[in-house]
Amino acid sequence: MNTYFAESELIINSDGSIFHLHVRPEQLADKVILVGDPARVNVVASHFDTKECEVESREFHTVTGTYKGKRITVVSTGIGCDNIDIVVNELDALANIDFQTRHAKSPLRSLTLVRIGTCGGLQEYTPVGTYIASEKSIGFDGLLNFYAGRNEACDLEFEEAFKKHMDWNPQKGSPYVIDANKETLDRVAGDDMVRGVTIACGGFFGPQGRELRIPLADPNQNAKVEAFEYKGYRITNFEMESSALAGLAKLMGHKALTCCMVIANRRAKEANTGYKNSIDGLIKTVLDRI
Repeated sequence: MNTYFAESELIINSDGSIFHLHVRPEQLADKVILVGDPARVNVVASHFDTKECEVESREFHTVTGTYKGKRITVVSTGIGCDNIDIVVNELDALANIDFQTRHAKSPLRSLTLVRIGTCGGLQEYTPVGTYIASEKSIGFDGLLNFYAGRNEACDLEFEEAFKKHMDWNPQKGSPYVIDANKETLDRVAGDDMVRGVTIACGGFFGPQGRELRIPLADPNQNAKVEAFEYKGYRITNFEMESSALAGLAKLMGHKALTCCMVIANRRAKEANTGYKNSIDGLIKTVLDRI
């Protein structure tokens, strides 16, 4: 049965573009780079050989062009898994729903989605400047728990081991563990990125163990996170989007990976606020390998 997607579920603008991104189906490439900062879209696109289109709407800035013969779309998502929910669902709709008939296309189109971002390192071997490819992501955000197929897509044994180690408070919602697409991981990470386990947090302060004027519910959270080990895996970094990207992509049949540069090491208590001058190396690496 081919479901009809009603106007309230799939909102299409009067110019034929998708509701939030304001991108039209023909403007989307099969290879997509996602960045958090709208200004970083121009940094990525500055490497393009040609530029086909540029669209801006709210925090969502999109450019499609070519790089060394590859057609690539770069999109800014803003911060957080809630925005990833918007962006990935709308990219999938652009790829796999006919905007004229409002039915799914056949065959379905698989996108390659690589997020380039920044993160906080949690281990001594992830100092400032390290590139980390998220082999696994742990979602503190709870987003994937709202979708059918969540258990089939996730590493349930890893989840249980993590919750037991953390003495997880169920009031926080259940964390989920999701793998990156292996082919994309191997191709993009190569042999020169740390393959890590990334926690995607639902905020920058309390969820990442930062304490300003509000005390933390679990002051020992980060120490427990740093000490966790399961089947040789250690948690390498904090960021705010990887779990939702990997999870939604897996449920939809897309290939996703998050690659981040460490700009702060929580264990060493060091940070690089001038990272925007050095992340270009990661951008060029991903462009060459996507």
